[in-house]
Amino acid sequence: MQVTSTPESQPVAVPRGTTRRVVLAVGIAHFINDGYSSFLSPLLPRLMDDLGMSIALAASLMMTWSLAGSFLQPLAGYLADRYGRRFFVVGGPLISAIFLSLIGLAPSVQILALFLIIGGIGSAVFHPPGAALSGGAGGGKGSGVRMSFFAFGGLFGFAVGPLAVVGLVAVVDLSGMWIAMIPAIIVCGVLFRVLPTDRPHPDAALPPSPRAVLRMLLGPLGVVFGIGALSGFLQRLFMTLSPIISAQDGVSEAMGAVVLSVYMGGQAIGTLAGGVLTDRMDRVYLLAGLTAFSIPAHFFTFWLPAGSPWMLFAAAIAGFLNLALMPPVIVLAQEIMPKSRGVGSGIVMGLAWATGSVVVIAFGVLADGIGPRPAAVISLPLVAIATALAFHPTLRLHRRPDHS
Repeated sequence: MQVTSTPESQPVAVPRGTTRRVVLAVGIAHFINDGYSSFLSPLLPRLMDDLGMSIALAASLMMTWSLAGSFLQPLAGYLADRYGRRFFVVGGPLISAIFLSLIGLAPSVQILALFLIIGGIGSAVFHPPGAALSGGAGGGKGSGVRMSFFAFGGLFGFAVGPLAVVGLVAVVDLSGMWIAMIPAIIVCGVLFRVLPTDRPHPDAALPPSPRAVLRMLLGPLGVVFGIGALSGFLQRLFMTLSPIISAQDGVSEAMGAVVLSVYMGGQAIGTLAGGVLTDRMDRVYLLAGLTAFSIPAHFFTFWLPAGSPWMLFAAAIAGFLNLALMPPVIVLAQEIMPKSRGVGSGIVMGLAWATGSVVVIAFGVLADGIGPRPAAVISLPLVAIATALAFHPTLRLHRRPDHS
């Protein structure tokens, strides 16, 4: 497949004949990054006991990690668009793996927060250039399918990670959890050799200024940002409260990890379906349908007894609907900002998810008062805002895959 590189569609030139290799390598890097990023959630009840944390403090830690992994994404996208992406795509997962493998050694909440912040920064460094390489590798055509593969790599990592870390901790305890970083160091070394050296296109325009980005956020980019923020809120809420609900229902730590893995597995499959649908159907109806149906699916996921067969079924469906949103949201952002794919991806993945994560704190405080299950259910009507945003008139030019 020939890879095109023009100032309008691809700020960074990728050598000819490398499209499939680039997409596969970036997908593996995403698997590594997000697999290690999933280590915190299944261990949260254990860390709460060991470090004496309340639900609100645990939610604050989740927010700290999420903000670190999200807030810097637009800046990382800017730098990658400007100077090249390979270093970011490989270095980000490496940083995440090393520091998130150390959380079991944290002697205090402060040190735990420090490890989470550095690990989150690694994730922030990776995501925008990774999405930009995947979305633009084929010159724009079929970007939804490539973006779904990119997202699938991350969500497959999220699905495997909880089971892997709980199994590892069962053998070596939290103090030996650091050995988890070894496979990532080896794989990242291989990926650095596999990915081609990229360079800024000589005719490419500079990424937009912060003022220009703010102007774009007043238009369709802001609508897509809002949908992404609500999607991120729902996922972060599940990752925070689900392990606590499982623990309060008396299920084992392993079953709590299974619940997370089933949800993330549904998300991984959802990203594949979402990418295909992004290239084939009206995006307004796609976004509206996914957000609307995710509300009852998450209700049953939160309300049914943790670990029960029907709850696991609901978790798989809820995860599917939640992250099937990722490919259309990222593709829309890259279409809105074709000269700065990394910045656009960083805004709707990073900045949007950081915004959604902040809201989780309020429901963590509420959960301390009324319990995690009622607090989770009360949050769900917020997602209806995303359904309404899908019909915003500023998206009309981008509702069809062949609009350009």
